[in-house]
Amino acid sequence: MNMSRPLVIVGTGLAGYTAAREWRKLERERPLVMVTRDDGAFYSKPMLSNALAQQKTPAALVVKPATAMAADLDADIRTRAEVSAIDPEAGTLTCDGEDIRYGDLVLATGAVPIRVPVEGDGADDVIAVNNLGDYTRFRSLLDGAERVAIMGPGLIGCEFANDLCSGGLGVDVFGPDAWPVSTLLPEPAGRALRDALEEAGVRFRLDTTARRIDRLDGGYRIELQNGDIVEADLVLSAVGLRPDTRLAAAAGLTVGRGIVTDRFLRTSAPHVYALGDCAEVDGMNLPYVMPIMHAARALAQTLAGNPVPVRYPAMPVVIKTPALATVVSPPQRQAAGAWVHAGSGPDIRSTFVSSSGELLGFALTGKAAAEKQALTKRLPAVP
Repeated sequence: MNMSRPLVIVGTGLAGYTAAREWRKLERERPLVMVTRDDGAFYSKPMLSNALAQQKTPAALVVKPATAMAADLDADIRTRAEVSAIDPEAGTLTCDGEDIRYGDLVLATGAVPIRVPVEGDGADDVIAVNNLGDYTRFRSLLDGAERVAIMGPGLIGCEFANDLCSGGLGVDVFGPDAWPVSTLLPEPAGRALRDALEEAGVRFRLDTTARRIDRLDGGYRIELQNGDIVEADLVLSAVGLRPDTRLAAAAGLTVGRGIVTDRFLRTSAPHVYALGDCAEVDGMNLPYVMPIMHAARALAQTLAGNPVPVRYPAMPVVIKTPALATVVSPPQRQAAGAWVHAGSGPDIRSTFVSSSGELLGFALTGKAAAEKQALTKRLPAVP
């Protein structure tokens, strides 16, 4: 660590700002430079998928603008700036043609939407909401809209579907899954969520994907692989995100699903760290709020000269679907065990149990969601 050079953080999302805030509590003198492509406003990204029903405008979601964050953090925050290259050997990054020297560098570059190839002249009009700028555009396009089609019945797709229905719009959701949020929820919990969202007005078309999207009378005609036709004023893609590793890969850093790091968030280059949605920490990519908070606190200690590995407790994910309370703590990928289901209708209690009876995960819907705290205490920490 070169204390005469600044700490530079690329990205001003939750990961970047949390790391900066936690580090500033420990280090008051060292310069801090933050670089971001957007306006640097601090806001809660999870709020984007339920802001409409809460009647919150995009502007109302901003907690603090970049100028206020810069004052709070005693930082030089460079907004609307583009980092084009990193030179780990020289300890520099190139930002808008200027070389910035760093003592330590944190990559908090987030994730980018996955684009599904679809035929038709309307395919390029599909909207993906990954930040406040995207959401601002999306809300402007909703003016006068009556129906929205959502590609992807995962967590974000279902949250947006519930929010848009609550805001008075008609919503169609389609995707290859057999039930909603199938990557996290076991079938009984997923079907309970589907029933609740359908009762709220969402129309699901599952086990199928879009074949083509064509412009039609100011809206769109979506032809599905199963032959169904969906018409909508807007098409929203919620098929998922992938870690943004482009800058790291170009700099020669080791990249897998994300930017590969150890438990100290160290990448393959000296004094370069990665954090948040872009990072693959000890083989895990955990793009949720709680893992980011734990990682940011540990990284702050390391950057302040007290190396601390990140350790993750059990971290349940609450799905923001007011139509049905839903919380899940999925078992680890290689966990050995089986799902055990109880309950009926909207109230499903699913537990993932090892052969020795140890609780390794759960999914709770409806009234069963009240067991979240008690069951979380029984879960092992993330290894």
